[in-house]
Amino acid sequence: MSRHVVVVGSGVVGTFAAYHLARGGWRVTVLDRGAFGRGCSHANCGYVCPSHVLPLAVPGAVGATLRTLFHKNSPLKVRPATVLANLGWFLGFARRCNKKQMLAAGAAIQALLNSSRQLFADVIDAEKLDVEWETKGLLFVFRSQAGFDHYAPTDELLRDRFATPARRLDAAELMALEPALLPGNAGGYHYEGDAHLRPDRLMSELRRVLVGLGVEVREHTPVTGFAVANGTATAVQTAAGDVPADAVVVATGAWTPQLNRALGARVPILPGKGYSLTMPRPAACPRVPLIFEEHRVAVTPFASGYRLGSTMEFAGYDETLNRARLGILTDAAKLYLRDPLAEPVQEEWWGWRPMTPDGLPVIDRAPAAGNVLIAAGHNMLGLSMAPATGKLVAEVLAGGSTHLDPAPYRLARFE
Repeated sequence: MSRHVVVVGSGVVGTFAAYHLARGGWRVTVLDRGAFGRGCSHANCGYVCPSHVLPLAVPGAVGATLRTLFHKNSPLKVRPATVLANLGWFLGFARRCNKKQMLAAGAAIQALLNSSRQLFADVIDAEKLDVEWETKGLLFVFRSQAGFDHYAPTDELLRDRFATPARRLDAAELMALEPALLPGNAGGYHYEGDAHLRPDRLMSELRRVLVGLGVEVREHTPVTGFAVANGTATAVQTAAGDVPADAVVVATGAWTPQLNRALGARVPILPGKGYSLTMPRPAACPRVPLIFEEHRVAVTPFASGYRLGSTMEFAGYDETLNRARLGILTDAAKLYLRDPLAEPVQEEWWGWRPMTPDGLPVIDRAPAAGNVLIAAGHNMLGLSMAPATGKLVAEVLAGGSTHLDPAPYRLARFE
């Protein structure tokens, strides 16, 4: 009889872990505290972006963050009470804002991103996934000349250190590539290796594939802990009873710290709330996904719709929808686009990104039980890193060689 693995969490990371494990011969059960794929994986911007190799912890990030805190409509909002309650996390972030650690984190981020970019193409083709997959790249747009010039060293670093080149566009070239933009932008950088898809379609399609592979999905089943004997988890404990397991994958995103006691570790993840608005495609819809870097707002044109997203709010586990944050998205879109909005708004959404101090996920065995593997803390890149994370999880649990070096993602780096 095949070994049984329980995957806790049905977001995109847990779902890809379940997929690779099922393909590897495991019997798989997926548990989720809510509905399948309805957390942070549901309505993000859908970017599969090898261009995003740099962590948030870069030189100068602390000063830049402090300056934004006094701006009413800053894309970044940090509540003082959240800082005080999580001082260790914020100090850990500050300590990592140097070039050496930035480059080391970037290399580990890039490994997951590049592997996932190829795996997405492979899995979409192999499983015939209908997810509105497009490979048009990602266009960074700059309104001001100062912003355009300020980004040039970052683009140079990505090109020279990480072999991730962009096509630099002046104002005229930018308009030629993307006529949906208003005139007056200074220029842009087009990362042609990036891709995008519709996240909710991805999750529904992956569920279809999992069910076809015999994976059992149990929704609305919160996990409370693990039954452990001699350093090995024998079952996952839920309100509905124990689920026996030969191995466990904890892919619970921003919720992971709530299992710290059961994991035998302090997993340094904070929820960073992001927002999005989904609507029909406007009359002059962008052809290429866009990031307005100076305003930290993203635009995704799907075949079946249109989404504005981003912002970051550190407000703990606050479940309210802050309409002022949605206003930041629409106000920015109006500065850049001929037709920034369309009616009706189909969904107003927020989700908790699982943020770590160094920008890297934790992919490692739990101290409390060697057969419990944590796969969480993917920051703002969960979708972009999910296929490679899922493959790495399956490889680690199989006990053989791995396609990526797991060392950078170990929990011990926070000790």
